[in-house]
Amino acid sequence: MPAKDEDQFFEALAAETGEGERAPSRLKARLYTALIREQQKQGPLASVTETRQHGRDLCVFEDLVQIAPVGQKAKSLFFCQVCHARLLAESFENPPIWWPHCPYAEFKSR
Repeated sequence: MPAKDEDQFFEALAAETGEGERAPSRLKARLYTALIREQQKQGPLASVTETRQHGRDLCVFEDLVQIAPVGQKAKSLFFCQVCHARLLAESFENPPIWWPHCPYAEFKSR
């Protein structure tokens, strides 16, 4: 499913649930990590190059990987797995993460 279709699907699903209490950012971070790991079991993730081509922004570390002289397999890894932002987001409700386009930083502002 293309990313925009996924966004629309989840926005419609959220709208159906009504305006209730929002999930804690730590829970969102853990769910995101679990979803990505499940997606990895199905096959390789989209490379950072493909992600950018589909209109998605990359975090600062993914930007570095995109320009690095490495193969596509290396550009398809789950880089958040080794990033301290993931650990902070999964452990603290308001983690000190500030860089743009980091999904874990965005969870605390929603």
